[in-house]
Amino acid sequence: MNDVPEDRVPTTPRGKHQIDILGFPMDLGADRRGVGMGPSALRIAGIRRRLVDLGYQVRDLGDIPVEIPESQTISNPRLKFLDEVVDKSGLLASAVLDSLDRGHFPLAMGGDHTVSIGSLAAQSAHCRARGLRPGVLWIDAHADMNDEQTTPSGNIHGMALAVSLGFGEERLTRLLGFSPKLEPEHAFLVGVRSIDQDERKLIRRAGLTVRTMADIDRRGAASVIEEILESLTRDVDAIHVTLDVDAVDPSLAQGVGTPVAGGLTYREAHLIMETIAGCGKLSGLDVAEINPTLDNRNRTAVLTAELVSSCLGKRIL
Repeated sequence: MNDVPEDRVPTTPRGKHQIDILGFPMDLGADRRGVGMGPSALRIAGIRRRLVDLGYQVRDLGDIPVEIPESQTISNPRLKFLDEVVDKSGLLASAVLDSLDRGHFPLAMGGDHTVSIGSLAAQSAHCRARGLRPGVLWIDAHADMNDEQTTPSGNIHGMALAVSLGFGEERLTRLLGFSPKLEPEHAFLVGVRSIDQDERKLIRRAGLTVRTMADIDRRGAASVIEEILESLTRDVDAIHVTLDVDAVDPSLAQGVGTPVAGGLTYREAHLIMETIAGCGKLSGLDVAEINPTLDNRNRTAVLTAELVSSCLGKRIL
């Protein structure tokens, strides 16, 4: 792509003008098939063109190859498809780390929420090598804080945040050779409205900060996200955002893996992403759980592409 005119170069994220798109078509972390088509749905929704129109240089690096479940066996029903999730998460982590080390901004497109196991491992490794402190803003209807003992399903997408905090199966927690990837005081969970009973115990044990939809109802999205970003920008050097699209209400985003009623409105979701764009420390972004088989004319992917654009600097005026 030709050089971008100076007046069109975005100031976010963290001054990085090159975005690397990485597809992670993983649907082994969940029971319901279909989210593996999420990266394709986002490409059809014009994700690359939207970012180019914002003034970014964009490379689409294609997809991490993932084996279909029919070609595999489940050796441990409490950690379904563990071998493949570990293997492909490692490939994604290597690709994201390469992007970061080149000074680029990685956009990882799931697939299910296991996408964040690899991308957060890479963010943490990149920061670790430079003496920086990573943080995460995890936007999700679910807590993703189960482990092998607490999981009601054995689905690893429900363990992704716990893994990043060092809880759970060692092959997952020690991806790239170290654990934890994050300190609990640098992790914020937002938009939650469905938490398993045993997840509550681990959340309290970890000391994780959670802002539920009830908090957003009472205080408003602006107050909640501004409070979180004030803390993150003060205490960390690099902020990774991971968006499970089921954080948005299913009346707007019906094509998701695990819909839960009572989610973010259209404007609440955009306001959160627009506010993140201005924080000055955004270092990477994941989007997860788009399921085109449950969607209507790819509307959920289009909405997600719009939200990504807002997170990366698009404004109404």
